[in-house]
Amino acid sequence: MITEAIVLEALRSVKWPGFSRDIVAFGLVKGIRVDGSDVTVRLELATRDANIPRQIHEAATRVLAEVPGMGKVSLDFDIKEPEAAAGVGRSSIAGVKKIIAVASGKGGVGKSTVASNLAIALSRAGLRTGLCDCDLYGPSVGLMLGADEQPMATEQNEIIPIEAHGLKLMSMAFLLSDASPVIVRGPLATRYTQQFLRQTAWGKLDVLVLDLPPGTGDIQLTISQTVALDGAVIVTTPQEVALIDARKAASMFAKVNIPVLGIVENMSYFLCPSDGVRYDIFGSGGGAKEAKRLGVPLLAQIPIDLPTREGGDSGMPVALMPVGVNAVSAEFHRLAAELRKAIGI
Repeated sequence: MITEAIVLEALRSVKWPGFSRDIVAFGLVKGIRVDGSDVTVRLELATRDANIPRQIHEAATRVLAEVPGMGKVSLDFDIKEPEAAAGVGRSSIAGVKKIIAVASGKGGVGKSTVASNLAIALSRAGLRTGLCDCDLYGPSVGLMLGADEQPMATEQNEIIPIEAHGLKLMSMAFLLSDASPVIVRGPLATRYTQQFLRQTAWGKLDVLVLDLPPGTGDIQLTISQTVALDGAVIVTTPQEVALIDARKAASMFAKVNIPVLGIVENMSYFLCPSDGVRYDIFGSGGGAKEAKRLGVPLLAQIPIDLPTREGGDSGMPVALMPVGVNAVSAEFHRLAAELRKAIGI
């Protein structure tokens, strides 16, 4: 005999896509009607991702069909806009008009290089710009922007950001020596990050760029769930090993209803300075394919060149060079223009 309890227990094996928690625990099952051996289940979801209801429908239909004695199964979905869910716990940062997160699924793809040069390009376009290095364990913004002084505090106990190249900066690098590791667990790491974001006297900014740590861990999730981000930029290289992790980063933002503004393909290719021959060192076309799969623009293809590496090591980002002199600088300024349009500034 089919009962509501049997149906509910079967549905506990259906997970929300990408999570270990089931749809019953999430409170998505709003009603169960049993008519003999036939069952109707009413589900309520808040999502903009059409794949999520489809995946839940397939999984729920499959597990219910396996229940002994089960007759006809009907699933009624009530899909709502996730506006209320997206706003829970999220707030803006005082004085900051727009916030962009620069993220990657893995380290070593040049995310901090992109974040630093993007911030420079936005500033050179006339925007009051800040850059917050949220990578506590591997902070590099201080080196890349040529800043090594320690920040002071106001009478209100707010951190006064360091200024370099027209940017307002905050990074763990300003609080520790080069050889000092950051040894903190997740909860303390997220607390530090919140302090950097909310207890820094940013003043009036048109845009704040957040250089997120690689991956999809505690810091990234906390920022995504508590800060009113206007969008995220995913940095990858063309090779598949980087694209696999870039997909995870994009999926994380989708699950917390933050728009992915586009893909930046870094280290896209190398132009030999002696003969102008192009070498696709890390493959080609990966960023374009991933952007198409996600339905977002490929914002930029940043080539490899020596001035970019030298600028990052010397504290003089390549985006400071005139666009007519360096192709990488030109690409970063084009990226900044594309993002200005995307966030409406």
